[in-house]
Amino acid sequence: MADEIRPDFRTVRGYQILNQQEGQLTSALEDYLEMTYRICVANSYARVGKLSEMLHVKPSSASKMISKLAELGYLEYDKYDVIKLTEKGQEYGKYLLYRHQVIERFLNLIGCSNPLEETELIEHSLGPETIENLSALYDFFEYNNDIYQSFLNYRKCAGKKQDTGLT
Repeated sequence: MADEIRPDFRTVRGYQILNQQEGQLTSALEDYLEMTYRICVANSYARVGKLSEMLHVKPSSASKMISKLAELGYLEYDKYDVIKLTEKGQEYGKYLLYRHQVIERFLNLIGCSNPLEETELIEHSLGPETIENLSALYDFFEYNNDIYQSFLNYRKCAGKKQDTGLT
């Protein structure tokens, strides 16, 4: 079956376009909403300047994305630069942060050398079911430390045997 050509195959960009047509946010909008949620959890509101600082972007770029998120009903934004999440924004922002935390914890668990960067690169590609499965696997290893230690030992041994050709 692995060699079968599937009729539903798309490129990464093709899946992104399909998701947008189904009303899902782009990766960039998700990043802005997640960071807005993080800031709002700490302060009850966010400001464009703080958001642009945290995401390392220009304030004008942050303003454009905030306007888009406001148009889509995820937040409210006033002329005094105050950003507040709507109920919809609160719910989705909470999920985005959860998704980020699950992936980053999992990547730490398996010994990833740069979990934050890799989390940012892959988090938008994983669906809720995969996130729940990663969370369950993490919890399984945490609950079964002896199995986790076996995994770590296996990884040490397997790493010496396997040459992927990548450096």
